[in-house]
Amino acid sequence: MKKQVLGILLSMVAINGMAQSLEKMNWFNEPEQWKIENKTLSMSVTPQSDYWRISHYGFTVDDAPFYYATYGGEFEAKVKITGDYKARFDQAGLMLRIDHENYIKAGIEYVDGKYNLSTVVTHKTSDWSVITLDKPVPFIWIKAVRRLDAIEIFYSFDDKTYTMMRNAWMQDNTPIQVGLMAACPDGQGFDVKFEHFKVKHLPDQRRLEWLKKNQE
Repeated sequence: MKKQVLGILLSMVAINGMAQSLEKMNWFNEPEQWKIENKTLSMSVTPQSDYWRISHYGFTVDDAPFYYATYGGEFEAKVKITGDYKARFDQAGLMLRIDHENYIKAGIEYVDGKYNLSTVVTHKTSDWSVITLDKPVPFIWIKAVRRLDAIEIFYSFDDKTYTMMRNAWMQDNTPIQVGLMAACPDGQGFDVKFEHFKVKHLPDQRRLEWLKKNQE
């Protein structure tokens, strides 16, 4: 009996591991050139593509590559990003998206010859916050933590020390698409790769509090 239970548990672990593999994710705006190799997604970013809604610029675009899986509840997602940024507004990072009017994208954005830690939060209209880096970096780690109705965005240069760059509202108790985004609004495309992408389930805080209050 114990062996049967152990076998079932191992099977569940294997299935869960497969379900989160890059090969089982979905494209929104699939680019012409991309590949998955050694658990790394590489792509040539579609030229003249972006995600933005209305504010400041007066236009809405929703046509950049986004490779995602759908998650419910609370979680932590992170990825290592390396890009060959060339033109103004070349960008790559994590994206968390409910629909075309509600999403967050966070990562590196190349503006006026400098690397910027960039977050765009969109609810009907978009806003944009940046932290300019002193010098170019070979890669960046971006982490997003969904807790209740908040998304916390962090960055790291070594996957050890993480610093918060944004805390933003996002509707809770709603399925959300989580994945890898890159955009090239001004340029003719650039190459980017995403490594070590992982989404880790976090137990629901409200449920844990209820269980604690209602212990037998």
